[in-house]
Amino acid sequence: MFNASLKQLSALLAQKKLSSTELTQSYLDRVARLNPGLNAFLSVDAERSLAQARAADERIAAGKAQPLTGIPVAHKDIFCARGWLTTCGSKMLANFVSPYDAHVVEQLNAAGAVILGKTNMDEFAMGSSSETGFRGPVRNPWDRTRVAGGSSGGSAAAVAARIAPVAIGTDTGGSIRQPAALTGICGLKPTYGVVSRYGMIAFASSLDQGGPMGKSAEDLALLLNVMAGFDARDSTSLERPAEDYARLLDAPLTGDHAKPLSGLRIGVPREYFGEGLSGDVAAAVEATLAQFEKLGATRIAISLPNSGLSVPAYYVIAPAEASSNLSRFDGVRYGYRAAEYGDLADMYRKTRAQGFGAEVKRRILIGTYVLSHGYYDAYYLKAQKIRRRIAQDFAAAYKHCDLILGPTSPSVAFGLGAKVSDPVQMYLIDIYTVAANLAGLPAMSIPCGFGEGGMPVGLQLVGDYFAEARMLQAAHQFQLATDWHLRQPAGTE
Repeated sequence: MFNASLKQLSALLAQKKLSSTELTQSYLDRVARLNPGLNAFLSVDAERSLAQARAADERIAAGKAQPLTGIPVAHKDIFCARGWLTTCGSKMLANFVSPYDAHVVEQLNAAGAVILGKTNMDEFAMGSSSETGFRGPVRNPWDRTRVAGGSSGGSAAAVAARIAPVAIGTDTGGSIRQPAALTGICGLKPTYGVVSRYGMIAFASSLDQGGPMGKSAEDLALLLNVMAGFDARDSTSLERPAEDYARLLDAPLTGDHAKPLSGLRIGVPREYFGEGLSGDVAAAVEATLAQFEKLGATRIAISLPNSGLSVPAYYVIAPAEASSNLSRFDGVRYGYRAAEYGDLADMYRKTRAQGFGAEVKRRILIGTYVLSHGYYDAYYLKAQKIRRRIAQDFAAAYKHCDLILGPTSPSVAFGLGAKVSDPVQMYLIDIYTVAANLAGLPAMSIPCGFGEGGMPVGLQLVGDYFAEARMLQAAHQFQLATDWHLRQPAGTE
């Protein structure tokens, strides 16, 4: 049951072979058994989850079920959920109980899904390893001495360990795709604006995007169908017709079932296969390219000449936006407040010094610096110009190809603590993922093999704007021909 797809679980619930209450309880039992060794969940409320499950069973009995009705979903602890602790992995919000639901949570609740719990993450989503949260690091289910990736590491580890069927995460510079790659699951960052950011605690507003995480491309499509949608409360939410992201999954591009991806042009950027990419990851990606060609796709060499500038541009823009967004956490209205202080200014200083962790404070300082008088033009404005050039590179590439394929991460999961003392090395883990956020493009990661130490390798697909259905189709057809996405970490049976 714990390897079942969303479609299979939904069928079992509809046929009354399994109740949502039984399904939810079985996952709660697995969380209780496996989470202490993984630290994937920050909070679980069995009573609240089971109440939602009972309501879902009533809905199914009344014939009012939707595809996700009764399905437990793990929520990254950056999404506000009414009555739930919403900490963002930070001491600053350690006791904050949200009085309202994020738009994504509203959508899932309306569909009858069950909140299984809130998952661990890097503090305020700032990190690439899920080690910066105040409740300790997430451990990779494939090797508990290694990181699970970040910042959505808790959601990724929960799905990989089969202690949640699916999860939701957020992606600012790769925070869905990179942990998905390092834990051997699937994760998708939609086109910027497709999923509302309302109630998703902000890190960098022009980059943040919520998205689905699951075992397969099919699961991602079904989850995205519920998550996506216009929300007037988010000024960046896109008002466009509803879309069925699963509509192309089983449709061969040209009707040739022997070569279902015939006609698909896959762009392979030469910049993604040079220095810095580990040999084991390169070999797995090359084998996957060969598999896509067997399925009928055509490989096309392309160039993204400004891709090497994506990390420096990102680490100017994202901290700048973070320094603004996190100014609201001052100890006055909600969240942590220093116990002892002299005056208001002293309370601000001590509250922020004690409430924020080292990585968050580092990024706030960087962001404040690049926005300051005398440095704005030299750093922030220049980074925004580079951002435009990166988007133009993608636009030029899509004149010659339909999707862009490459590695998600330059290496498999590294050891806990291995890069914490070297921020630059940690930032370079995002070398292949941040460009999609800077351009606002949809991108996803799927498992494509194993590398050093038997650790999963992730393949990244990047599409043009609103090409999620086409990306999911290509990924699904690849998964019909392979079983990488079905592999399960030892000890999680």
